[in-house]
Amino acid sequence: MTCPRARRGLGSILLVALIAGADGASEAQVLPMSPIFWPPPWNAQHIFDPSALPVLLQADLREPVAPEDVPIRTRQWPEYRAAGIRAGAWMFDPTVTAGGIYDSNVFASNASKESDLATRLGASLRALTLWERHGIELEAAALSTLYRRHSGLDQTDASLKGQAHVDIDHATALLARFEAAYLHEAVGSLTSPAGAARPTPYGLFSGDVTLRREFGRLTASMGLRADSYDFGSTVAQNGTTISQDARDGQIYAVHGRLDYAFSAKSAIFAAVEGNARRLRGTPDQSFNSDGYRALAGVDVELTHLITGEFAGGYLEQRFASAAVGTVQGPSYRAMLTWSPSRRLDIYVDAEQLVTTAADTTLTAVLANAAQVGLDYELRRNVVLSVAATYEKDGFRGLPRSDKNYILDARLKYLMNNVSSLALLYRYQRRDSSQAEFDFEKHQIGIAARVEF
Repeated sequence: MTCPRARRGLGSILLVALIAGADGASEAQVLPMSPIFWPPPWNAQHIFDPSALPVLLQADLREPVAPEDVPIRTRQWPEYRAAGIRAGAWMFDPTVTAGGIYDSNVFASNASKESDLATRLGASLRALTLWERHGIELEAAALSTLYRRHSGLDQTDASLKGQAHVDIDHATALLARFEAAYLHEAVGSLTSPAGAARPTPYGLFSGDVTLRREFGRLTASMGLRADSYDFGSTVAQNGTTISQDARDGQIYAVHGRLDYAFSAKSAIFAAVEGNARRLRGTPDQSFNSDGYRALAGVDVELTHLITGEFAGGYLEQRFASAAVGTVQGPSYRAMLTWSPSRRLDIYVDAEQLVTTAADTTLTAVLANAAQVGLDYELRRNVVLSVAATYEKDGFRGLPRSDKNYILDARLKYLMNNVSSLALLYRYQRRDSSQAEFDFEKHQIGIAARVEF
C-alpha cells in the first residue's frame, strides 16, 4: 500500500485559505487557493489531479501508517482529532467558525482604495455513513461576511454538497457527486464585471457520475459532468444595474483517465476531458465554445524524501465568437514535494494551461503559474504554513496581460480536539497592461473554529 507520506505530492497544489470562503479577489487561475482534500475514490472525478494508486500488497503485509508519516496539512494527532457524533450507521461532524478580517482595499481598486473591517460567521454540518460497503457523504454549509462600513459588500454563501460510491464488486465502483449552491463573485476578481461595486450573486448546480475499475495494476475511469449557472445582477459604482443574464447556461463534459502502476510508489497516467459550453450570450455575441484538454505523465517517489508528478499535454478551445476564434497550445504541470524531516514539507508547483477567465465568460486566457510553499509543524498542535504564487495571464480577444502575486501565511493553533485558532495574512497584487485593473491589498485576519 502506498504510504500517505510517500503520496504527499497528491495535494501539494493546495494553498492555505485566508478564511473558509475568504474574499477571492484576483485569485490565481491555475493554482487553487482552497485546501480541499479528496481522498480516494473521490479524486477519480478530478481527472487532472493525481489519483490514488491501487493497493498492490496483501492486507497482512501492509504496514500501519503513523500520524507522523501523513502530510502535515492533513495530519491529525489522536489527541487533537474531533470525535464527531455517532447516530446508528451515520457519523455527524458539526462545525462553527467565527472570525474577523481587516482588508486594506475592499474594492480591489487602484483609484478608490478604501479599507474596512469585516466579521465572518459560518457553520457546517457533515454527515457520512459508516457502512462496510458503499458510502454516502453530505455537507451543508453557510458563511456570512458582514462589513463594518461598506454594507453593500455583505454577502452570505450557502451550499449543499453530496457524494456517494457504490461498490459494484471488489474492483469496480460507481461514483456520484452533486452540489447546489448560492455563491458570490468577489468585487475586483477576474470574473467580476468591470466597475462592479457589489459582489455578483449566482446559483450553481453541478453533478458528476463516474465509473471506476481496477484491473490489477491498471485503473480506468470514465464519467459525465454537467454544471448549470444562473447569475443575478450587481450594481456599478455609479449606481446603475449590471445584468449578468448573458452568462447563464450549462457546461457539459465527458472525461476519462487511465493509470498504470509499476509499483506501490510509481505510475504513469493519461487523462482527457472534452467540454461543450452552452451559454445564453447576447444578441450580438455568442459565448458558446467546445474544447478538450489532455495530459499524460508520471507520478513517482524519487527518493524516500522527495515525491513528484510531471505531466504534459495539449488543450484546444474553439469559440463561436470570431473575436476569440480557436485558442490552443501546450499544457504542462509539475509538482515536487521535499520533506527533509517529519516536521517540514516543502513543495514547488508549476502549471501552464489555456483556459477562460471563468467558465461562464467569453475571454480566453493563457495562464502560467508557479508556487513555492512550506508547512512546518512547530509542535503537534501548532502549524505554520506559507505559500507564494506568481501567475501571468495573457488574454485572448482583449488587449490585456496580467501579472498576479500572492503571499499567504497562516499560523494554526489547536487548543484541544474541539477548538482551534488561526492567525492569517494575505498580500495580493495585480499588475495589468490595462492600468484600471491594477491593485494591491493586504488582509489580516483571525479565525476561531469549534468542531464537535
